Amino acid sequence: MYNIDITPNLSIIVAIAQNNAIGKDNDLLWHISDDLKRFKTLTSGRTVIMGRNTWRSLPRRPLPKRRNIVLTHDEGFCDDGAEVAHSVAAVLDMVRGEDEAFIIGGAAVYRQLLPFVQRLYVTWVYSDFDADVYFPIIDLSVFGKVSESELFTDSESGLDFRYVEYERRPTLKSAIFG
Repeated sequence: MYNIDITPNLSIIVAIAQNNAIGKDNDLLWHISDDLKRFKTLTSGRTVIMGRNTWRSLPRRPLPKRRNIVLTHDEGFCDDGAEVAHSVAAVLDMVRGEDEAFIIGGAAVYRQLLPFVQRLYVTWVYSDFDADVYFPIIDLSVFGKVSESELFTDSESGLDFRYVEYERRPTLKSAIFG
């Protein structure tokens, strides 16, 4: 297992409903144009890491102007534009030294890589949704809120949402040894 002090600068980017729902039937639960634009702005020119189902759900593969890494246990998986990793350790090695790499889903990939993440970019959508995929509860003793946008309302869907960024709190070890 990797020591969290030497892992690359990994971030999660995710839109979460107030009941922690993030998807259903391998699709998004809503369409908020401003959130999709923010996703593109933050991830362009960076590496994005996703599971095989998220990869297959993309309307355009690979995501343009990004390095696309697919984490899968399927040893036979390959697809044009996807770099394949078969373990968390392989992903960590592949992004070592990068300024910031983004985990974009799905739920299993979020859960596997959450222990190595330094930052969360969350779009909170203030509604409950019927879903089959949920984001883990954000442990506020591990992640502290560093910024929060004003409340926005999407003109198309009428959904209220806001952007919140969280950073991993320093551990006692890193606070002592710097």
